[in-house]
Amino acid sequence: MSKSILFQPYTLGNIVLNNRIVMAPMTRSRSNNEGNVATVLTAKYYEQRATAGLIITEGTFVSTKAVGFINVPGIYSEAQTEGWKLVTKAVHDKGGKIFAQLWHTGRLSHPDLHDGELPHAPSAINPFAKAYTNDGFVDTVVPKEMTIEDIKQTVLDFANGAKNAMSAGFDGVELHAANGYLLHQFFNGYSNHRTDNYGGSMENKARILFDILDAFKGVIDYSKVGVRLNPSLHNAQGMMLDKDTIPTHEYIVNRLNDYGLAYVHLTEPFTPVEDVPYAVNEVAKHFRPFYNGTLIINKGFTKETGSKVLEEGYADLVAYGVPFIANPDLVARFENDAPLSTPDQNTFYTPTEKGYTDYPTME
Repeated sequence: MSKSILFQPYTLGNIVLNNRIVMAPMTRSRSNNEGNVATVLTAKYYEQRATAGLIITEGTFVSTKAVGFINVPGIYSEAQTEGWKLVTKAVHDKGGKIFAQLWHTGRLSHPDLHDGELPHAPSAINPFAKAYTNDGFVDTVVPKEMTIEDIKQTVLDFANGAKNAMSAGFDGVELHAANGYLLHQFFNGYSNHRTDNYGGSMENKARILFDILDAFKGVIDYSKVGVRLNPSLHNAQGMMLDKDTIPTHEYIVNRLNDYGLAYVHLTEPFTPVEDVPYAVNEVAKHFRPFYNGTLIINKGFTKETGSKVLEEGYADLVAYGVPFIANPDLVARFENDAPLSTPDQNTFYTPTEKGYTDYPTME
């Protein structure tokens, strides 16, 4: 049996995690029902993976304006909140801990998902990416530039999502400010051409994130809040790096120290960036000195590389995504140095139990 640091308990705020292995958020598109509600099937999926030290759910939409994928469970209605209660109970009954990821896709959406209306974004700039609709993956369009009132409403929507998450029994929430979605779009100079208080300077581009955190006051304790960032995302999801990208994220991470959060969740680059100007290739190593609290690192780690990044002190927890899809008992497989099953990519977003809850555990 391996004695890797991955299997050591970890105290996160006021909860104790059984190990340092985190199940990363992954869209699975199984809420193909009226109202996009998490179901018994959703609960079974997360229950099967409750041996993770912490589960972070798939992104859950904070409003109808936030939608950018079909069949994704939301967290803005009473029915959706009730649906998530099935999930939190199932995970807690197995001794697990679970945070809800709060999500707004911004311009990575399509009018077909908004009754013909344009999706919202910081600026009216097409990301030239794909949105997942009933017709499959389709090209994005030029979005609607958000008004100040739109921004204020979005801030309230996130606060309402956090409130509903607490009502649903989650241990906390994660703000999705990464991967080219709405909050990330505000941070980036290629997607944000605003000249008001939400554009231009680093402080202005990051303002919406801190507006949301400030709106959480009285709704959820900051020790139950995480923030996910992807500083070196380049040439993916409509994002490009410029000279201000990393300094803006350094400003954000440093300022997050003031909030006493549960964690900051960082993602290593999606694509190779060794030769990309302004990029940071080793995100965890670069940002560790900027943050005094718990750091989670994600993207392509193995048991060995995950152990190494923890041992070197660059992160406190390691998040695994795709390996959890085909290996509900990933923690046990790591502990026993057992081979991992390979997921069927054709069933990542299909609306049945196939490729979702039918992967076997070790014999």
